[in-house]
Amino acid sequence: MHGGKRSWPARIARLLKHRWWDEADARRVLPSEALDRLQARVADSERGHSGEIRVCVEAGLPLSYLWRDASPRERAVAMFAKLRVWDTEANNGVLIYLLLAEHAIELVVDRGLARHVDDARWRALVAGLGESLRAGRFEEGLMHTIAEVDALLRQHFALGEAMAANPNELPDRPHLL
Repeated sequence: MHGGKRSWPARIARLLKHRWWDEADARRVLPSEALDRLQARVADSERGHSGEIRVCVEAGLPLSYLWRDASPRERAVAMFAKLRVWDTEANNGVLIYLLLAEHAIELVVDRGLARHVDDARWRALVAGLGESLRAGRFEEGLMHTIAEVDALLRQHFALGEAMAANPNELPDRPHLL
C-alpha cells in the first residue's frame, strides 16, 4: 500500500487472501509442461544476448512481508537479489515477477539494461502481461513478455562474434513459490 498503513481489518483480509493461495495454485496456472516450454524459451533467448531472464511466480507473500505490510514491489526486489538476478556480469538481468494473491506484476531490471530502456516501455510490458493474465493466459502472456525482453536485450546486449560463448549465469526454469 502506498502512502500509509492499511487498517487492521484490511491487513487481516490481505493475510487471509495470501494464506489461501499456495504453491499448488502456482502449479495450476503453470503446470509442468508450461514450465518446460517457458524454460526452453528463456534458454533460446539467452543464446542471442548476454542478459539473463528469470521468471518468478509466487502464490502469496510470506508472513513476514504481510506483517510489515510490504508491497509486491518490495518482494520482487528481494527476489531479484535472492535469485541472484542482480549478479550478472553485465548487470543486465531481468526478473519477471508475478504475485498471484494480489494479481501483481513486477519487472525488476538491472541497471545495465535500465539505462537503455525507459520506464514507459517497461510499463507497457507489464500492461500487456496483465491483459493476458486477466484472461487466464498465463503461459501465453509470459511467453510474449519473455520475447519482448529478449528483443530489448538483443538490441542492447547482442552477442557478437567476439562473444560466441555466452555462459548461462542463472537457471532458466521459472521459480515457483
